[in-house]
Amino acid sequence: MKKLPVGISNLREIIENGYAYVDKSIFVHDLEETGKYYFLSRPRRFGKSLMVDTLKEAFEGNRRLFQELWLENKRDWEQVYPVIRVSFGQGIIGSRSELEEKIAEILYFYEQKFGVVSDFKSISGRFAQLIESVSMKYNQRVVLLVDEYDKPILDNIIHRDRVEEIRDGLKNFYSVIKDSDAHLHFVFITGVSKFSKVSLFSGLNNLVDITLSPMFATICGLTESELVCVFEEHLKGQNLDDIRRWYNGYSWLGKKVYNPFSILNFFREGLFRNYWFESGTPAFLLQLLMERHYPIPGIEKLEVGAELLGSFELDNIFVETLLFQTGYLTITAHEEVLPGEVLYRLNYPNFEVKKSFTEYLLTCFTQQPAEMKKSIRTVIQCLRHGQPDALKEVFYSFFAAILHDWYRKNSMAAYEGYYCSVFYCYFSALGLEVRAEDVSSHGNMDMTVLFEGKAYIFEFKMSDHASGKALSQIKNKGYAKKYMADSEAVYLIAVAFSRDERNISGFEWELAQ
Repeated sequence: MKKLPVGISNLREIIENGYAYVDKSIFVHDLEETGKYYFLSRPRRFGKSLMVDTLKEAFEGNRRLFQELWLENKRDWEQVYPVIRVSFGQGIIGSRSELEEKIAEILYFYEQKFGVVSDFKSISGRFAQLIESVSMKYNQRVVLLVDEYDKPILDNIIHRDRVEEIRDGLKNFYSVIKDSDAHLHFVFITGVSKFSKVSLFSGLNNLVDITLSPMFATICGLTESELVCVFEEHLKGQNLDDIRRWYNGYSWLGKKVYNPFSILNFFREGLFRNYWFESGTPAFLLQLLMERHYPIPGIEKLEVGAELLGSFELDNIFVETLLFQTGYLTITAHEEVLPGEVLYRLNYPNFEVKKSFTEYLLTCFTQQPAEMKKSIRTVIQCLRHGQPDALKEVFYSFFAAILHDWYRKNSMAAYEGYYCSVFYCYFSALGLEVRAEDVSSHGNMDMTVLFEGKAYIFEFKMSDHASGKALSQIKNKGYAKKYMADSEAVYLIAVAFSRDERNISGFEWELAQ
């Protein structure tokens, strides 16, 4: 079979052109047999639209598209339903009037397709009448599929007045679903974020959220067994460990999955690159991180409750929620500390996301991408040959090159977390092994960088010439002991920063004995 082209989301085109296809049809059966109203949140470019299209073809009874797939002999193909598919995936909607124009186009398309006429002019009236008329005409309840339900909101999330109008417009549209229950057989809604059901899906209390359901953990994305089985020809001559490190690692309380967009691009290009990250820029997320002076190294050690992984409202957005729902973090472990009280540990899903995200943040924090690239060779030589003094010069010049105008517009430089974040993002963007808030038996080290058998332990202080105090802390707490046995050399590095100078004010180091 031919390799599946990147970005394709139409089951018919996949099957008819002989493209390689990972069989996810078992989920169609499981969804239909276990419930009626579903919601699924997954990051962008993760195959949500393809799953929606798979559901569409199954409910319309197109058995030939499922030949040799799991569902072929498990479903009554005589049972056919009229399907209404609503998608906001294409284009940018910039106002409520544009939203209503888009919805009107969708309603008109299905009125023409099913040969029904509307007596109403309002969006909600036309939508309700469409569902009821189609159900009555075909003597069969309707299947409603809504893809990328939240994209109009996310496209405008930094424009408060505009986004609230769009949210209200979507609420008016989605409110029809509850009152149309008698005419609906099955409803499946996908999106990236999970806004409160009270706001957008008013009264739809039986909407089952399968985002963190182990049963549906692999409904989107590729498991390793699926990857090896379907793309065996494309894996020849490749190092699976490297592919796994770059693109595997997403988890929703089940098996880990690969990002399909990244892995298919890798098979096409044959190069390890940040394909998924480059397909979209997290502008609002970055703005939120900077406004809240968020300490980036702490991202690797996040533990949150279910409330932070769940829904949010526009006036109460948590950074952790957004990082998880948009795909920059994933669940790496979870623990039920009390009955009904679960803690989730979050971290970057894979090397692609960590490297690209930290490099993007570094550019935004400093506005100096050229300076960062220019110093790479020097930094690698410093680490390779154990020359911390030269590291001081590199980072001092790096901070000194940041334009005064950037500081004038941003208050982050007044916080220790900013300077720690720059160091952390710099090393992480190079693809080095960086351990933030590194745990030892005597406390947490601010940061450890491991490179070619050497360990570099960093402690940061926001106080003029406080590096001596920070170095004493590293030594007194015995941070080096963790790495002495397995490292050829362990370097203890203390860095102090000055608010007034906006740069390094003290830099001391010792070779651990």
